[in-house]
Amino acid sequence: MYKYMKTLNFPVDIKRKNLKMAKIMYTQFGGPNSELAAALRYFSQKFSMPDEKGKALLNDIATEELGHCEMIVAMIKGLTKGATVEEMKQAGLSDLYAEHGFGTYPSNASGIPFTTAYIAVTGDPIADLSEDMAAEEKARAVYENLIDLCDDEDVIRPLLFLRQREIVHFNRFKELYKYYKKKGY
Repeated sequence: MYKYMKTLNFPVDIKRKNLKMAKIMYTQFGGPNSELAAALRYFSQKFSMPDEKGKALLNDIATEELGHCEMIVAMIKGLTKGATVEEMKQAGLSDLYAEHGFGTYPSNASGIPFTTAYIAVTGDPIADLSEDMAAEEKARAVYENLIDLCDDEDVIRPLLFLRQREIVHFNRFKELYKYYKKKGY
């Protein structure tokens, strides 16, 4: 079903270590508005879509969201490359280091682990698509906040790409929502 291309959706080439930025980037890996939450939400919801058009769209976007998880983790790894334990402590990453060393773990910026409570699924295509549009808008807003907090073009460029993909996904969900409303679902 899947073909792994071994390349990121957009190039990530972080040259400067910045553990504080890495810490806040975790929110898009395992927070409530994260790429992981979106991927699992859309994979789960696709089975409630009334036709192949909806199932295909949710599957396609869910798959892309997994690629975005990979980008976020690549950015976190680039921002923490060569970090010492002391630097991890100073950046507020002691708890993460204690349990996961220099590995990445899906959590939000405060270190709260990912939970499936972030995944909204009602089984109603209209309600789920409404949730999906809201989720894409929340993720867009988070990316804009991350961009505001960053001064490194090597980080900002992939964030801008990811922000733009949220807008594209919102519009694709909106088109499907309108189509289903017209069909009376």
